[in-house]
Amino acid sequence: MRVTTWAEYGVICALHLAKRASATPVTGRDIAAQERLPADYVEQILLRLRRADVIKSTRGARGGYMLARPAHEISLRDVIHASELETFDVHCISHPVEVDRCSSSHNCSIRPVWMLLQRKIDDVLSSVSLGDLLEDEATVRERVGLPILETV
Repeated sequence: MRVTTWAEYGVICALHLAKRASATPVTGRDIAAQERLPADYVEQILLRLRRADVIKSTRGARGGYMLARPAHEISLRDVIHASELETFDVHCISHPVEVDRCSSSHNCSIRPVWMLLQRKIDDVLSSVSLGDLLEDEATVRERVGLPILETV
């Protein structure tokens, strides 16, 4: 498993907007420049986030993007699902290779494990908000139940 570029950039863009919650709207080009991301990629991600009502946009000379809701009301699952269109793709369900082997009518002992993994990933991502990510790393580690790293 790996986090895709779509998901990673989506979180970076949404977090950038969360950090500017009380400021004026920001353009996609500004986000791309400040976060050192490809501008075309950022614009596509922002469009996906807007369509999912994670962010909103305003037009005009002072237009740009802002969060659609307070950062604490937007989960990582919301952002990743909007950016990637899925949080964890159970490939045998979404893209069955062999109709006989991958159909829902076929008895498959692997499918329940993938479905459980999908549910666990969604649960973790739903439990962390953009507001949580505004904290420092130690606070976020504590929040998600990971040990705090010792600095050398």
